[in-house]
Amino acid sequence: MTELDYYEALEVSRNCSGAELKKSYRKLAMKYHPDRNPDNKEAEETFKYLSEAYEVLKDSEKRAIYDQYGKAGLEGHGRGGFGGGQNMDDIMDIFNSMFGGGAGGGFGGGRQRRPSNQKYNLDFEMELPLKFNEAVFGCEKKVDIHYKVPCDDCKGTGAEGGDLETCDYCNGQGQVVMKQGFMSFAQPCPKCHGEGQKASSKCGSCSGRGYHEEPDTITISIPAGVDSGNRLRAQGYGNQAKNGQRGDLYLTFDVEQDEHFIRDGSNIYIEVPVFFTQAALGETITIPSLDGELELDLKVGTKDKEQFVFRGEGVPDVHDGQKGQLVAQVKVVYPKKLNDEQKEMLSKLQESFGVESKPHKSSFDGAFGKVKGWFKK
Repeated sequence: MTELDYYEALEVSRNCSGAELKKSYRKLAMKYHPDRNPDNKEAEETFKYLSEAYEVLKDSEKRAIYDQYGKAGLEGHGRGGFGGGQNMDDIMDIFNSMFGGGAGGGFGGGRQRRPSNQKYNLDFEMELPLKFNEAVFGCEKKVDIHYKVPCDDCKGTGAEGGDLETCDYCNGQGQVVMKQGFMSFAQPCPKCHGEGQKASSKCGSCSGRGYHEEPDTITISIPAGVDSGNRLRAQGYGNQAKNGQRGDLYLTFDVEQDEHFIRDGSNIYIEVPVFFTQAALGETITIPSLDGELELDLKVGTKDKEQFVFRGEGVPDVHDGQKGQLVAQVKVVYPKKLNDEQKEMLSKLQESFGVESKPHKSSFDGAFGKVKGWFKK
């Protein structure tokens, strides 16, 4: 692992977004966390390297240095991993994801709920892919889910006939204390799942799980302006408790990219190919927008990569509904081939501009003289 490039280690591309980076890190960190891999030195080293890589790449300044110079360029900038520069929000994010703490959710929060004597969390989350236009304009989506319900035969205990005995791993306490560096965490007992009791023999109906899974298809209203990494809470569509109460479902969106539009938050970018004569002469052209068409007035002498901004033509903010801007960036296109007639016409056009058509001559006159002077003996 220590020989891998940071991007390779985190299984992301070099141009990944912050949301993609965090998502991949969370998944891998939970997989290799030492508390999930006791006495596994290789997993511990992998976890440390993942934390080191994430600490660097989530910081825009450190990431830029790493992209240009690699690890050598980071000397003196700090590359600490878990507990060595990583902020507490990231630590608790991983901890809660593993041990049933805060789940986050929707556009304002939420918590994983696990009642006492319950073998699973009532809340659960899943990823929901969205098309570009579905995320921009909002939509209703039918979502197939599977939620957990307590096993009737064992009353949700996972034990044959519901008979339980005291857990010998935690001595009935329901939790154990794990240490990570200078920090100590109390977490649910991995053997009895925090119940303090365990099954004498497994329930044959649910194979000791304490639950069955039920299929369902629900309809979710997606608000306009959601983006990859956003989460939405669907209240009452989570797992079912022993008393019949349902938890919440958290949907994390994964929005596909568009062929023409590039999204950056609430702003939209589009590349507009313009023939070199259009750029030189100026012209009004029609370009696509999210809501239809826009008129783009090219001024005389429009430059390559020049940008034209249309305010209020971007994506609505998912919180307040205010739209961002559409930015049209010009890409000047030149002919790949010229026939004899076209060459002659362009030559005449160039001559008609006189000295103005050869700006390099006046610009480099002084440079030529200076260079010649360097070689005089």
